[in-house]
Amino acid sequence: MFLLHEYDIFWSFLIISSIIPILAFVISGILAPIREGPEKISSYESGIEPMGDAWVQFRIRYYMFALVFVVFDVETVFLYPWAMSFDVLGVSVFIEAFIFVLIPIVGSVYAWRKGALEWS
Repeated sequence: MFLLHEYDIFWSFLIISSIIPILAFVISGILAPIREGPEKISSYESGIEPMGDAWVQFRIRYYMFALVFVVFDVETVFLYPWAMSFDVLGVSVFIEAFIFVLIPIVGSVYAWRKGALEWS
């Protein structure tokens, strides 16, 4: 027998969590002042005239450093629960974690050898 009253909390949470952002956008659209001037239309609102084109190409090295940071940051997040329960887990989990750490290290050594992490 399917009882709908078991889902009352879910539906109320879903409705409230949908209404709050919509209400915030509507209220900010009504109350926000609308003033367009030459400063608002310019690329920067700091008062300094922009020099050159706004479309500047970035070198791929910036993205490589960011990607390496994200990989090691996510790896740290995954290793933290393992470190907290190290005494309960067995040797097989230690070997799995070692392999999990070894793969990004081998990848970073490979990128370093290829010169992908050189700044200049």
